[in-house]
Amino acid sequence: MSIYVGNLSYEVTQEDLSEVFTEYGEVKRVQLPTDRETGRPRGFGFVEMSKEEEETAAIEALDGAEWMGREIKVNKAKPREDRRGGNRRGGGGNFRSGGGGGGRY
Repeated sequence: MSIYVGNLSYEVTQEDLSEVFTEYGEVKRVQLPTDRETGRPRGFGFVEMSKEEEETAAIEALDGAEWMGREIKVNKAKPREDRRGGNRRGGGGNFRSGGGGGGRY
């Protein structure tokens, strides 16, 4: 399981985040996504810890805490959604059904 950490300062590093969560247990991995175009941090991250009890303790202690001038949001990460939308149709806005033309639709 992974922990979502939101509303982070753009100055936060992976080392900063790891250091804070280490107080609650062993940190396995820290991810700080960056914007593809600018390379800047996106203001959120993910932390994986060794045990679920450690994750729960960190969430309870840190959710809503002020850190680096911001009130951070900390909770269990939700699975990533498929952005393609599955059953989505492409096409332009000029699609017309039926034959002919000139009538009301």
